[in-house]
Amino acid sequence: MVLAAVVAVGAAARDDRGDHGSGRALGRAVGDGRPAPTFELVTTTTRPATLPVPETLPSDPYAPTPPVVVGTIEIPKLGVRAELQRGMTLTAIDRGPSWWPGTALPGEWGNVVVAGHRTTHSKPFARLHELVPGDRVVFTVGGERFDYEVRGVITVPAEWIDIAAQDWAHTATLFACHPPGSARERIVAKLRLLGPDGAPVDPDEALPPLDAEARRPDHTLVMRDPATGGTPPGDDGVGADPFRGVRG
Repeated sequence: MVLAAVVAVGAAARDDRGDHGSGRALGRAVGDGRPAPTFELVTTTTRPATLPVPETLPSDPYAPTPPVVVGTIEIPKLGVRAELQRGMTLTAIDRGPSWWPGTALPGEWGNVVVAGHRTTHSKPFARLHELVPGDRVVFTVGGERFDYEVRGVITVPAEWIDIAAQDWAHTATLFACHPPGSARERIVAKLRLLGPDGAPVDPDEALPPLDAEARRPDHTLVMRDPATGGTPPGDDGVGADPFRGVRG
């Protein structure tokens, strides 16, 4: 069984930066030797003008996706250390934990969103349910290390794609199908960024509540078309259920 694909992958450089600051091209192609798409890692100490915007849903969750490695992800408690892929098609997620393009990159303002399998392929998120507040998740991107700590683990209905919503804080979200082998729900680990001193970057009051999705009346999500940089025609960038019953 496989995890549902949730967004299309664009080959163009990210163009939603506004004045987020200076960055550098990241991402390396693997396997077929084709050039990697380029995107930017931007670490900021001041609040940017705009938040990242997740890319749109794929029309075909099995669409070929160039193999691109963003960096690495480590979850010491679970014994996970894997390359962090780029893309939310199944072809990307099958290769390992995979970053949702258009969401924040590690260290940025916003929500870093990563999907992974629980029961197939390397099963990196098989034990996601064992995480508790204070457990660490470490991203390394462009030679820089970013430590996050777990705030909590929740489950939500499969159609609640607003787990990828962006907020004015430095957060991250890991998600997978739940229960194992079923696509009925999603298990979601919510994280917060730690500074070099090990203290949280954002105060508690700046973080979205752990049950933010349950508090929203609308679980759709504004997204960006990677081909045009805008929202899909007639849709305003809002997706309903990208999972389509595919399991992982």
